[in-house]
Amino acid sequence: MNSLRLSDLALHDRAVVEQVLDTCPSDPISARLRDLGFVNGEPLRLTAKGPFGGNPLLIAIGTTRFALRRNEAERVIVRREAA
Repeated sequence: MNSLRLSDLALHDRAVVEQVLDTCPSDPISARLRDLGFVNGEPLRLTAKGPFGGNPLLIAIGTTRFALRRNEAERVIVRREAA
């Protein structure tokens, strides 16, 4: 498999969400990410990175854009799509 963390994608990479990891029981940030659409099978694209350390990351899911902190994006496991 070609699984990696969302925070490790290169700019403009396309990927599919595999899962969102909980860092603790009842992790509110992971729950919110799932509520926003970061669910198994959902395609996404990394559209931009912030200038200083790549924070925040701009993620496109469908026609919606989300700005995530790097530590939030680390919770999302994705599979990179072939170019």
